[in-house]
Amino acid sequence: MSIAPTDSNGTPATSTQSSSVAQFFIPATASMQERRPRTLKHGDTFAVFDHNGDALSGPGSPEGLFHLDTRFLSHLSLKLNGQRPMLLSSTLRDDNATLTCDLTNPDLFDDKGKLALTHDLIHLRRTRFLWNSRCYERITAKNYDERLQQVRIEIAFEADFADLFEVRGTVRARKGHCLPAVVEADSTLLSYLGLDERKRSTRLSFDPAPSRLGSNLAVYDFHLAPHETRSLFIEIGCDQTEARSPNHLSFFLALRDARRALRSSCSRAASIATSNEIFNEVARRSISDLYMLMTDKPEGPYPYAGIPWFSTVFGRDALITALETLWLDPQIARGVLGHLAANQATEFNPDSDAEPGKILHEMRYGEMAELGEVPFRRYYGSIDSTPLFAMLAGEYLKRTGDLAAIERLLPHIEAALTWIDEHGDRDGDGFVEYGRLTEEGLINQAWKDSYDSVFHADGTLAKGPIAIAEVQAYVYGAWQAAAEIFRRLARPERAAKLLARAEGLRRAFDISFFDEELGTYVLALDGDKRPCRVRSSNAGHALFTGIAYPERAAMVARTLMSASSFCGWGIRTIASSEPRYNPMSYHNGSIWPHDNAMIASGLARYGYRGEAARIFAGLFAASTYIDLRRLPELFCGMSPQRAQGPTFYPVACSPQAWAAAAPLLLLQSCLGLDFEPNGQLISLNEPRLPGFLNEVILGRLQVGKGSADVAIRGSGQQVVVEVIDRRGEVRVLTTT
Repeated sequence: MSIAPTDSNGTPATSTQSSSVAQFFIPATASMQERRPRTLKHGDTFAVFDHNGDALSGPGSPEGLFHLDTRFLSHLSLKLNGQRPMLLSSTLRDDNATLTCDLTNPDLFDDKGKLALTHDLIHLRRTRFLWNSRCYERITAKNYDERLQQVRIEIAFEADFADLFEVRGTVRARKGHCLPAVVEADSTLLSYLGLDERKRSTRLSFDPAPSRLGSNLAVYDFHLAPHETRSLFIEIGCDQTEARSPNHLSFFLALRDARRALRSSCSRAASIATSNEIFNEVARRSISDLYMLMTDKPEGPYPYAGIPWFSTVFGRDALITALETLWLDPQIARGVLGHLAANQATEFNPDSDAEPGKILHEMRYGEMAELGEVPFRRYYGSIDSTPLFAMLAGEYLKRTGDLAAIERLLPHIEAALTWIDEHGDRDGDGFVEYGRLTEEGLINQAWKDSYDSVFHADGTLAKGPIAIAEVQAYVYGAWQAAAEIFRRLARPERAAKLLARAEGLRRAFDISFFDEELGTYVLALDGDKRPCRVRSSNAGHALFTGIAYPERAAMVARTLMSASSFCGWGIRTIASSEPRYNPMSYHNGSIWPHDNAMIASGLARYGYRGEAARIFAGLFAASTYIDLRRLPELFCGMSPQRAQGPTFYPVACSPQAWAAAAPLLLLQSCLGLDFEPNGQLISLNEPRLPGFLNEVILGRLQVGKGSADVAIRGSGQQVVVEVIDRRGEVRVLTTT
């Protein structure tokens, strides 16, 4: 991701910059955990609301309705008879389709201070969802008093049309201007003309027409008889300039279509049911979050990275999310590969860190990106997206046998491999290094992209070009995957050469990165080839791709699971023994669910399923304390305290795609679940259940042209696998 409360170069937000363009930081002035916002998303539109369903504007507020990296509605608030209603409950449906907020009146007094309406007599229910760049809302008011009540509902609204990077904290020297509002009987049109000469508009439509409507306020005055109910409908369209007659039927039609679309996409996924109802909630939320974050591209489904700061195309995040969910829904991987191939760099462009064959890091659509005020219109400054692309292509083929799709992608796979050779290895030493091409690019271009995430044993920051440990592992995985692709394409000579290169990299990596005294792989080699002798979670990714020699795996596993690294909730990004350790930092001591899931997968690969199960249990325990059972982007690396949950990171995104997918990969790792499509075989290799699960039932496990439903049950130290049902000639094999 780019960025904690630092700029996207990783420099602290308070530092003096040589270029104002570099100020892309996320200010930690308002804790997302304190707000615990409610989020909705569909396509390129997302919304952040408080528990009342309001979006309250103010410094540091991430709330509002966003479309294509612009905030189209910055303020939305509801008052009942002049006062903010009291919250009764605020819930998202299990499938994330709708947000429902139940509210009631507080004690209301007249001008003389006399109690005019006792609390809890007027009930308001707000039901809201997003569909096709519109936000739909129904407000239902019901009178539970025995007397007729005069009700006034006021809905205040504003649109600042702030670029997402402005919302994140970037200060612009100049910006466009708002145009006069156009107010009609039942709608208000708010518009903004940007410096990019593009007009952006928000239309708020009301049914029925309000008693009064202005440029920033709609007022309804009506009477409610005892037990009478009245419904109001609001439609907020992003870039919907054409007026259309508001109709309450559009709410129900759009709601039907939104739910159908979610059901259709979720139906591709295998089902998960277990003996632990809390974990069932975790799994349901994970899958729902993934499909909410999914955006349909011409090439297929693509998971946007996270809300609120990263609801757009990210290369690294989507590739890792696709790897985590490959067993569950291979179509995600196919969509990710197709869209990234369509946006692969074909020429040199230092401003966007682009080189031929390089895979995208980030794509933005806002005014600042269009004007070049931020470099992220199409930005290629990640060192790992390109090898991960080739890795995912190989894993997709292994999972599905879909050789036709791989043949279509082959020119892009070839271009990615060429980039590794010609541009990734900047100094010809056999390792892939990163270094930005301009002062505006990211300083650190691996997944830990904070300014201080790569350092030496004495705490001094490493200077580049930097060869980070996990990227060498990904390159090894890319060459292994490409070798298998070329073997399947009947090109054995090319496959043999790639395997030889992979084995050569494995030897060189062992020599240059493994440190006997540390008991693990060093974090990185700096520009002078000096090792950064730091115990970090990065080493676990060497297990994930298999670059680690088996004799090294035991020592790496012990170091990762030691008390300084594994705190109980998960493995810290940096061990507590290291000089820059800070459990409240973004990358130097925090816990990232996706990082832990990849490490657990690597541990299981080398036979350490018990350790993988411990990581699974730690993250599951953390999820039991988290709102909606939703694992966030990261949380702090403090050790557990009795009867207390994890310590939250203040500006972590939630939901976040690769965090949502983490429990799914953890489950696969513990079960040893694998697939052989040509043989229509599902295998469970030395399955092990974590302590909190006695039974797991996986439905609709697809392989080849068939599928199966499988039950895995624990009995003491034994695990028993039963095939409940199968469709087609599917075989299920268990090894112990």
